[in-house]
Amino acid sequence: MATYILRRLVLAVIVILIVTIIIFLAMRLLPGDPILMWVTSDKLQEITAEQLQLLRHEYGLDKPLIVQYLDWLGGVFQGDLGLSMRYQQSVTGEVLRRVPITLHLGLASFILGFVFGIPAGVISAVRRGGWLDNVVTFFANIGITIPVFWLAILLVYLFSLKLGWLPIFGYTSPFTDFVKSTRQIILPVFCLSIFGIAGNARQSRSAMLEVMMQDYIRTAWSKGLQERVIITKHALKNGIIPVVTLIGMGISQILGGSVLIETVFAINGIGRLMVNATFNYDYPYVQAIVLMIAVAIVLANLLVDLSYTWIDTRVRYE
Repeated sequence: MATYILRRLVLAVIVILIVTIIIFLAMRLLPGDPILMWVTSDKLQEITAEQLQLLRHEYGLDKPLIVQYLDWLGGVFQGDLGLSMRYQQSVTGEVLRRVPITLHLGLASFILGFVFGIPAGVISAVRRGGWLDNVVTFFANIGITIPVFWLAILLVYLFSLKLGWLPIFGYTSPFTDFVKSTRQIILPVFCLSIFGIAGNARQSRSAMLEVMMQDYIRTAWSKGLQERVIITKHALKNGIIPVVTLIGMGISQILGGSVLIETVFAINGIGRLMVNATFNYDYPYVQAIVLMIAVAIVLANLLVDLSYTWIDTRVRYE
């Protein structure tokens, strides 16, 4: 087990390093000059070539790519994610300020996906062919395919513009005003959780249907055990592994899944920050956020793999 964890940690470091290389090069390969993006058309006529070169030197853009990459990576290892080219502020401080906002939305949607999705899938499998199964399957198929940004726009139009029940945009910390914060996150969290609820319901139903056909389940039924005992103690634990894999993917989306939603609802989380930074060619912000998402995905996959041995004691790592 220890050898397996060590090997996975080494692979995780390699994957993260590859991600840093890809995102670093991808940002530099975008067409256009980031320096010219910050200079207005009026100032561009006044600024000289020497001044432009001085700006590039100030931000290290005149160095070879390998030197720029190593400088940035060295700063990451020291906890310094760089300095925003556009706003002249610490990337680390701004990212840490916005992470709680995204975590608030992501964790709420993740919990909803777990709490509603898995029970819906289990009930659908147990009542296979009934009206409840048909309803759950119908809405799960819709939820898995509906574009979240389109759904967000429809919900804003209906509940905010037409009915006036909920705010259109913005975010308030629950520690500042809990009621206002709750009203503001209802629509974003609902949109974020739709895919998780639908995906968990579909996967739970599929896994439970496969388990319910096994001989030991039929034996449990023949012994006269209660349905609740058969489902919770025999079927659910053996059929939950595929669902845990899907949940692990949901954990990784807590940070990375809110890009569109934060943009639609004008929420100042890291998703919206990354979108704005990409359009502004603000390299340090994009690199820092993608790095955080990559680390979250790698750690989520590792936790999911390790959880298999706890769920099913027959699983062994060599």
